[in-house]
Amino acid sequence: MEAKVAPSLLSADFGNLARDVEIVNNSLADYIHVDIMDGVFVPNISIGFPVMSAIKKAARKPLDVHLMISNPDAYIDRFCEAGADILTVHYEACTHLHRTIEHIKCFGKKVGVAINPHTPVEVLTDIIADIDLVLIMTVNPGFGGQSFIEHSYNKLNRLREMIEKQGANVMVEVDGGVSLKNAAKLVEHGVDILVAGNSVFGCVNSTEAIENLKKLNDGAK
Repeated sequence: MEAKVAPSLLSADFGNLARDVEIVNNSLADYIHVDIMDGVFVPNISIGFPVMSAIKKAARKPLDVHLMISNPDAYIDRFCEAGADILTVHYEACTHLHRTIEHIKCFGKKVGVAINPHTPVEVLTDIIADIDLVLIMTVNPGFGGQSFIEHSYNKLNRLREMIEKQGANVMVEVDGGVSLKNAAKLVEHGVDILVAGNSVFGCVNSTEAIENLKKLNDGAK
């Protein structure tokens, strides 16, 4: 099985964002991953609606938008209207998660739910069949360039067992510390989408880095 690759713009050069979006457009990448951070839910601030809209205009790949914000319900409408194709919210930020999921579905978008490293996958048992994607954070959210948390593999195994037990049609995505060193192993543990930031935009040739990630996980079982 070959996993999809979603380069994260959090690691792009924000002074040359249009250039980096175009690099992804012309690569083998499957999605463009957009991290939205508010400085409250995570200790960092990233981009807002004007930049998001500009990215959408330049993008020719689907936008995989990850909301790392408090009270995401207040902003779902605007992010959907700004061009998210997949909209992922955090389990930890949603008091009424099922209501939030249904709200996103009203816009015809794919729905993802993310969980932080300390959150067990079992919290998703009762909603796994209602969503399109589970995003496992394999670093503490907020900053790029962090090291992969090794016990995430056990978490991925438990998630895959849950998905198979319920017969759910849901993709598994990982975000944090993804590189050429662990991409194939992650696919072996059931990952469908690899979010890669520093391992793509930290390279001299980002297009080649994306291609290498695709090649490395191609054929992983």
